[in-house]
Amino acid sequence: MNEEKKVWGIHTLDDALFMRDEVIAIGWREMGDLNELGDRTAFKEKYARVYPHATKQGIANSAGMLYRFAREVQIGDYIVYPSKQDRTINLGIVEGEYFYCPEARNYVQQRKVKWEKKFPRTAFSQGALYEIGSAMTFFMVKNYADEFLDALLSRGRKSNIMEAEEDESVAATAEDIIESTKDFIIKELSRNLKGYDLEGFVADLLQAMGYRTALSPHGGDSGIDITAYKDELPPRILVQVKSQDGDIKETTIQSLKGAMREGDYGLFVTLSNYTKNARAYLNNTPIIRGINGTELVDLILKYYDKLDEKYRKIIPLKMVYIPIAKETDGEE
Repeated sequence: MNEEKKVWGIHTLDDALFMRDEVIAIGWREMGDLNELGDRTAFKEKYARVYPHATKQGIANSAGMLYRFAREVQIGDYIVYPSKQDRTINLGIVEGEYFYCPEARNYVQQRKVKWEKKFPRTAFSQGALYEIGSAMTFFMVKNYADEFLDALLSRGRKSNIMEAEEDESVAATAEDIIESTKDFIIKELSRNLKGYDLEGFVADLLQAMGYRTALSPHGGDSGIDITAYKDELPPRILVQVKSQDGDIKETTIQSLKGAMREGDYGLFVTLSNYTKNARAYLNNTPIIRGINGTELVDLILKYYDKLDEKYRKIIPLKMVYIPIAKETDGEE
């Protein structure tokens, strides 16, 4: 790939504007003419003033997109625009500097482009399609930039690459989607459920798994947060829940062991992980099971539809099907 030319991706709800006027455009009308702003810091400060309710992360993300659109994009850079209207991939070249278009209905920040080629989505690998499916309005294409450039700079129309070879990016894309979902769940749990709130969530998850649970009174000194039974009879399962960010130490698990009576089983749940000594202790103490953040997410995904509605609102997920790599028969 030409190191001097970058590949940018953009999304819009106004396909007609892009194709009719041969522009790329983004919104944020309240930001006004971006030519009046200086460096990236000025963009952030202006954004914070005109959108006072924006979060710190929202300011960084949005101001960053505006800065890149107005300052970093160069004439001659390449544009990838996936149209949701007709499900095609449009490829073009930036032809003009940034300009402010106050008469536009929504997308006032604009640049002139020349649309060169249009392809069906099937012309690109699953990995390339996943990258340009970014949640950002405007972004740099990095991992699959060469694939889009090959399509743009080749003569004629690009043939359907899926007809010629197996798409090796499918497995990686599926894994990316799964990992992104797991990261989202952990972040939402950490942000919304701390302390006693996380204990209530774990109790609800255990109920979804078929256990009867009872939360311990707040402020108790027993070290037990939840008591669970599989049925009316023993064994009793004593559960301790920790929402701390740091890894759990061996001494913390030993405190759970100290609260257990003969015949009890223990369950330790954390959003983080366990230290090396704590993992060794768990391996040598089979009556206590330790669940870390990753394992907790696996259980959430498995029993998600049985969770209480209030928790499904905290972790909003939608059931979807994603492509996976085809299994091949190989010799043993």
